[in-house]
Amino acid sequence: MNEQLLQNDQALRKAFIGFLVPVMLANVLQSLGQVFAMFLVGRNLGVEALAAISAFFPFFFFLMAFAIGIGSGSSILVGQTFGAGNHEKMKEVVGVTLAFTTILSIVVAIFGGFFIEWILRVMHTPDNIFAISVSYARILFFTLPIMFWYFVYTTFMRGVGDSKTPFIFLVISVLLNISFLPPLLFGWFGLPQFGLNGAAYASVLSNFVTMILLLTYLHKTKHILRLDASILKHFKIKKDILQSLLKLAIPASISMVAISVAEIAVIGFVNRYGSDATAAYGVVNQVGSYAQVPAMSIAIATSVFVAQALGANSTDMIKKVRQIGVRINYIFGGAIVLLMYLFAEPILQLFIDSPDTVAIAKNYLFITFWSYIIFGHTQTVSATMRATGVVLWPTIFLVIAIWAIQVPTAYLLSQYTTLDLNGVWIAYPVAFCANFIMQFAYFKLGWQKRTLKAMLSEH
Repeated sequence: MNEQLLQNDQALRKAFIGFLVPVMLANVLQSLGQVFAMFLVGRNLGVEALAAISAFFPFFFFLMAFAIGIGSGSSILVGQTFGAGNHEKMKEVVGVTLAFTTILSIVVAIFGGFFIEWILRVMHTPDNIFAISVSYARILFFTLPIMFWYFVYTTFMRGVGDSKTPFIFLVISVLLNISFLPPLLFGWFGLPQFGLNGAAYASVLSNFVTMILLLTYLHKTKHILRLDASILKHFKIKKDILQSLLKLAIPASISMVAISVAEIAVIGFVNRYGSDATAAYGVVNQVGSYAQVPAMSIAIATSVFVAQALGANSTDMIKKVRQIGVRINYIFGGAIVLLMYLFAEPILQLFIDSPDTVAIAKNYLFITFWSYIIFGHTQTVSATMRATGVVLWPTIFLVIAIWAIQVPTAYLLSQYTTLDLNGVWIAYPVAFCANFIMQFAYFKLGWQKRTLKAMLSEH
């Protein structure tokens, strides 16, 4: 690790922000690509097509949770080995992770592709969107290995402090997706008119082309993470590396699975209010991805810098990284949430032309978005602990917040009070605040006093 970062606060802030900005831009750009797809689908194929995407998303996120967990775990291991200057060990981590990712993605793809009809029935997917939801879902499931590889490889690069390369290739991916969408949706240039399935094909094709271009670029520039013999010789399952990876990845995956299964339960509550409510839920979640950009990006940056600081055995740097992350969260996160409140209706009307659906979506946005700032603070604290290998308690607190607080609250308020659908929305800020209280209390009373000191003495 660069010694200047360990000794110079200004250099550390500059490096943190320099890493953070491409990550934030990448998240914004990714959301823009998704918003463009939602806009085309909503405006040209109607509310039913929009609802079909919304109905499928929670289960798709459930399966992607495994990739997110692996990416999170491998990023920490890559960051720690890179921070310690052990490049050979870092490449071993990369090779084993790619081997495991390949196996897992194939299993997940087969599972999702064959059981999607049953799962969408369990989720109470409205009959008028059931068939198109199944068709759209199957395309994405059977091509999951491509998405898994692309996602995991970008986390490797961020683990060594390179956030610019993933951003550049995300720009390429989004531009390709935008270019592929209209021809595949509407049947331009002599292509078949795939309708909603065209959105799935565009996503898969853009990811595949970008992945090939990325690997080619890394090879041409002799990047430290280029896919060559020094990595491929480790393309196998190695017990010690896999154990270290799973120790970090399983709790991260459990966290994502807990969130996604909760969303499956929540959309089951929402679906009971009809396809307008389902469409509103999907659109607000898409818009909400912008409000969560600072939180998610800062958590990634915090995790990378803390992992490298741990590798360099610097307690002081770990503390400073967390403080930088928290401050930026309140500045950027607060600004974005404020803009969302000020311009809620025109933003929602970009995707929805039904006044009833807009009204439902606006209620959802107004009730929940303020709590994304609290969510961001929680993410930074949790990322700090996870990057040092402390993953069990942050995971337990998240699961409690979701399954012991959010889901029961959503059910009780929507089913047994006059709040109806708004009861589902209220459960989100309740859960965010509960999770923050638990995470911060453990951070102060457990991790900061005992765990960090013990880890650094062993390192």
